Amino acid sequence: MVEQLLIDNNDFYIPDANQLVTEDDTPVDNFASEKQQRLLVGTLYSCLQQIFLAAANVGIFYTDLQPPIVPDVFLSFDVQVPENWWEKQNRCYMIWKFGKHPEVVIEIVSNKEGDELGKKLQIYENMRVSYYIVYDPAHQLGEKVLRVYELKGRRFFESSETWLEQVGLGITLWEGEFEGRKDVWLRWCDKDAVILPTGDERAQSAEERAQSAEERAQSAEERAQSAEERAQLLAERLRAMGIDPNNI
Repeated sequence: MVEQLLIDNNDFYIPDANQLVTEDDTPVDNFASEKQQRLLVGTLYSCLQQIFLAAANVGIFYTDLQPPIVPDVFLSFDVQVPENWWEKQNRCYMIWKFGKHPEVVIEIVSNKEGDELGKKLQIYENMRVSYYIVYDPAHQLGEKVLRVYELKGRRFFESSETWLEQVGLGITLWEGEFEGRKDVWLRWCDKDAVILPTGDERAQSAEERAQSAEERAQSAEERAQSAEERAQLLAERLRAMGIDPNNI
């Protein structure tokens, strides 16, 4: 849990961002994790209308006494990155600056070294993260591919629910293609388990609807043309019989 430290004059102590290591430029991820992170973050920015901040591999400082924890993905509502994000104190998520913890944290398991069910779980629990999600596509931690922990009181409890009621979002495993790669992906979804589309999927859907509308218009035009041709043929037959079609 993030605690604001009191000093002798009863003012709140604010850690000096210039004394913190906000980036170490160390590459830490593989292709699969990077693409999965981008899918999760990008979808939120394509679909959500409210104020929020979502990021991948950005450090969260929960105390000045420890280095930051760097989740694969986190989501925090009602906050935004400050306009000058190059300033030292704005480069990462310092809880004492944003004034709140993220609501959702997701870890994508690549190996057994991350301690996602041990130390990381304890840290996120102490931070009072509402939901902690562990996605283990390669079964590094056991048979379960997906684990969802919900904060109840001061403790995490594993839940079978994939609808995150407190944030109005769901998660689901979806088999399909993302950026040319067919696989099983962790996706955001609505309460009916319908996936939230990425920007590309929204654009493709709009293009398909436009193409379908064009095809319907073309089909209607062809039917009208065919009806006109039949009417002309009928008129010619009537004239051949000595009947003026205009008098019928």
